[in-house]
Amino acid sequence: MNQNNKKAYWRANIALIRNLLLIWVFVSLGCSILLVQPLNNIKLGSVPLGFWIAQEGAIYLFVALIFVYAYQMDKIDRKYLKNKDN
Repeated sequence: MNQNNKKAYWRANIALIRNLLLIWVFVSLGCSILLVQPLNNIKLGSVPLGFWIAQEGAIYLFVALIFVYAYQMDKIDRKYLKNKDN
């Protein structure tokens, strides 16, 4: 792998991590703490949405983001490491 491919690989890797962390911070901090009162006006079954996100939704999202990360990194690896012997 040449130097340009290494830089592009790490740029893509860091961009993916940054974007997924921003989503996680928005949901876990933004929706669970900062926007909890407006979200509590919406019901998810009999539970206020803000409370549900704070108690369970952020955890479910975190697990989903792990799978998204694994899938996206597999695509990035295939794109940049397909000719790693060269």
